[in-house]
Amino acid sequence: MAPPPSAHSPADAAAADAIARAPGQPTWIDTHCHLDAAEFDADRDAVVERARAAGIGQIVIPAVDAGNFERVRELAHRHRLAYALGIHPMCTDRASPGDLDVLRDALARHAGDPRLVAVGEIGLDHFIEGLDRERQVAMFVAQLELASEFGLPVLLHVRRAVDSVLKHLRRIRQVGGFAHAFNGSEQQAGAFVDLGFRLGFGGAVTFERALRIRRVGRALAQAAIVMETDSPDIPPQWRYRTAEARAAGATMRNEPAELASIGVELAALRGETVEALAAATTANAIFSLPRLAGLLTRADDA
Repeated sequence: MAPPPSAHSPADAAAADAIARAPGQPTWIDTHCHLDAAEFDADRDAVVERARAAGIGQIVIPAVDAGNFERVRELAHRHRLAYALGIHPMCTDRASPGDLDVLRDALARHAGDPRLVAVGEIGLDHFIEGLDRERQVAMFVAQLELASEFGLPVLLHVRRAVDSVLKHLRRIRQVGGFAHAFNGSEQQAGAFVDLGFRLGFGGAVTFERALRIRRVGRALAQAAIVMETDSPDIPPQWRYRTAEARAAGATMRNEPAELASIGVELAALRGETVEALAAATTANAIFSLPRLAGLLTRADDA
């Protein structure tokens, strides 16, 4: 499977490669983490510190509705992280047309913010029963158009809606981004790659029974992969708890520090060294979200 085409210059590529391959502990980027979730309210600062200790060089916090735009921005600045602004397809039923105006205004006001790296989390969800699909499409298309207008990549939610999402991406061309928590076929993966997108892999790939995800994870060109946790969701196999254990109060909360161990699992699945996969996926994230390069090199900025 061919790597995604790059819209970036040789200088961009060299800078990303230098950051990704710096000596020392492998550097990972968690391209999708809902750090604003209530599950982190009790120990959010400790979660971020554990991630840094594990070699997580950056974390991208996507918004899900207009009500948390300022929250994700504030967290990104407080913890020296990155963020994205968008309306999640599962939130479209409660969103108003005015929320798109709120999004446009926020993108315009923060256009010069180096920590604003993408429009997201946006997309389509055909898994949840009862969600208005026409409303989802209208919100998705409008947000793709905003991403194009502001020249920002997109973070895509694609659940049982791969072909529909691809249809709109072909019509409204984007500057790039990721298909978050990818769970499609090899053929569908290739279609995203051909459009310049990379595919997000996280905790799901650690389950031996996740045959399709693992098969795609093995087959993809290294240049097409980025890493994510989707924390606090999609825990890796070692954090999974049975229904009985959960009923008794056990937690399955995922967190960004787990990304390094997930990377070890994916590297073994692919027959690669951990260092090579970390360097490649970090460089891939920077290629797709170019503002990440500046955040990694200015880690001490507030």
